Amino acid sequence: MALTPVADMDNGPDVETLQEWDRRHQLHPWAAVDDWQGYDNMLVDSASGIYLWDGTGKRFIDGPGGMWCVQIGYGREEMADAIAAQVRKLPYTSPFSNTTEPSAILAKQLADMAPGDLNNVFFTTGGSTAVDTALRTMHFMNNRMGRPDKKIVLAREKGYHGSTYLAHSVTGKERTKNRFDVESRLVHFLPDVNPYRRPDGMSVEAWCDAKVADLENAIGEVGAENIGAFIAEPILSSGGVIVPPPGYHKRTFDICRAHDILYISDEVVTGFGRLGHWFCSEEVFGIQPDMITCAKGLTSGYLPLGACIISDRVMERISGPDEPVTYTNGYTYSAHPVSCVAALTNIEIMRREHILEHVREVSPHFQERLRALTRFDFIGDARGMGLLGCIEGKAASLAGDMQLGAMIDAACEERGLLVRPLINMAVFSPPLIITRAQIDEMFDILEAALEAVGRKLAKNPEAIA
Repeated sequence: MALTPVADMDNGPDVETLQEWDRRHQLHPWAAVDDWQGYDNMLVDSASGIYLWDGTGKRFIDGPGGMWCVQIGYGREEMADAIAAQVRKLPYTSPFSNTTEPSAILAKQLADMAPGDLNNVFFTTGGSTAVDTALRTMHFMNNRMGRPDKKIVLAREKGYHGSTYLAHSVTGKERTKNRFDVESRLVHFLPDVNPYRRPDGMSVEAWCDAKVADLENAIGEVGAENIGAFIAEPILSSGGVIVPPPGYHKRTFDICRAHDILYISDEVVTGFGRLGHWFCSEEVFGIQPDMITCAKGLTSGYLPLGACIISDRVMERISGPDEPVTYTNGYTYSAHPVSCVAALTNIEIMRREHILEHVREVSPHFQERLRALTRFDFIGDARGMGLLGCIEGKAASLAGDMQLGAMIDAACEERGLLVRPLINMAVFSPPLIITRAQIDEMFDILEAALEAVGRKLAKNPEAIA
């Protein structure tokens, strides 16, 4: 079979052929292997602003914003020009022995954006490798300090931290079976922090007390001398946009600091404007973590790039005059100059167009429209913060939850809205450039989809039994 030249892609195979090749040859993330080669992923052909077009020309609002990441929207010519210019000037150099202008400037900008003394930036290939770097840095630090047993990571159920081995080991999504191995000796999970799951009659304040007690109890059980870090998403995004109760993050941070446990804030989703700030750890939740991990919105999805931002406090404990020591962690594509240019261009666009301020301005309307969806009796909760949202359906079983989630997803897609289905939930994190009118367009479609699902359930309530 002759290969299609890159220059001739617009006149390449038809949609049906491409989808057949995709089924036969491409293994997608989180693929349903029980139906191997039996799926039909949407063939996305083009995009602009907040919209995608499939191979048939149908337009969709991109509700998930790619994968929580397309902050500045699609089709930015300025981004394409900057990437192309850097490719022509210098497409790559080894980060192990060289530096580049884009990576040095970006490191300085991220250090300036990050709170407190988080002044040291290690570039990675994405969010998973940023989390791996944070965990390995904790191991490295405690080995340097002569504390080889202080390695266990505390994490939350429903937290998601990545798919590489270490990052997946500290991920707490538990409703579907996982056939991959994890390093269970490394992690101790704390129970679900979702206020929606609190017992009937319990106040949010009492729930917060209970969740803080989870951490204290775990430290008592495992022993502070054995715990190296607590990793926490400000908002547990892939777990269903779970917003912990007010005061939770500050109280857990203070407990970690009292027991010399590093606090790792996983801002892979919440970083770069999702809540209206470059980072939300300090601006929204009042903490200065020991490390912040980020990716996704760092380049608005235009190219892969992640970072682990490390505090001076941690670096000072790693360094020392006692012996030569090497930080033996790195990736071939760390600090990739083209990816760093994409990040710098992304940040420049966000600053020039006042996108952070725009998010803070339109978020109340977004959240108001979101919370109104609880009027549907099969929607148990509608929650979010900033331009992050989730609706959670309620059914009688896991099978019913999955069926309900699939019905909502299909009804939205039919009407031109993409959401991210997560069992019985639909989550959305649209591009940050979304206007108030487009927010209404998105929620109008979502409401129409839920009304259609409601009519189907009225005819066949057993569908989600």
